[in-house]
Amino acid sequence: MAKQNLTVFFQGEYGAYSEEAAFEYFGSQIETCPRPTFNDVFQDVVDHEKAFGLLPIENSLAGSIHRNYDLLLRYDLSIVGEYYFRVRHCLLAMSDVEIDTVRRVHSHPQALAQCENNLTNLGVEKISEADTAGSARMLRDINDPHAAALASRRAADVYDLKILAENFEDNPANYTRCLSLSRQHNLTENINANDFKTSAVFSLENRPGALFRALGVFALRDIDLTKIESRPLVGKPGEYLFYVDFVGHVDSQTVARAIEHLSEMAPFLRIFGSYPRHQITL
Repeated sequence: MAKQNLTVFFQGEYGAYSEEAAFEYFGSQIETCPRPTFNDVFQDVVDHEKAFGLLPIENSLAGSIHRNYDLLLRYDLSIVGEYYFRVRHCLLAMSDVEIDTVRRVHSHPQALAQCENNLTNLGVEKISEADTAGSARMLRDINDPHAAALASRRAADVYDLKILAENFEDNPANYTRCLSLSRQHNLTENINANDFKTSAVFSLENRPGALFRALGVFALRDIDLTKIESRPLVGKPGEYLFYVDFVGHVDSQTVARAIEHLSEMAPFLRIFGSYPRHQITL
């Protein structure tokens, strides 16, 4: 999705995996803007009409990022794209450090966990930090000859660090699904529904068979439901919102009828958007 002169907000510091994903998805000509929290990313996209946000929503190993599901509901933004980013952890150090002299490795707890076997074989102390890119920046600042960090290849470039090892993760099937957010909706012609995915959220009355009947609107029309996620309904203990992703576009007749059918049984229903579907290439 190469585009020029775009501003893309992401959570973290320069060199974060989200920034690396933004360059892969949007192209190299974008301007990336780091923000300290996910909430800040949403707010900045709201405040900038032509800007985009790129946020992780799910990791294939660690699961869903529930905070971002909650923020999707809070802000009036559209999902306009998705991208499955292959996470490749790099072991980084100062330029004069060799891998056999490393005694300590700093990174986000999730990155440390995803590289646990390799770190154990290396015989190093694992030190948790707030994020991966921040670990790389800290490494540059402290100039410790016995320390390394787990971060992205881009972090190595940003902080002028040496890559001691690439693809350091234990499991190569490590993908993060990212969502592209915008104030603007996708405008699409000549729709091939199978090339698109739609995301929505709805609530149901708490009674037997309610969810079964709701999901039946998709099964009845052979619509492929690719994800369902429940989140507590704030202020109503024991009740839930249901986030769904399914193959198809809201402007297609089949999906439009399914949504109309669902609205008849859902007290609350919101469509986040229809967007080009990204297929993982393993």
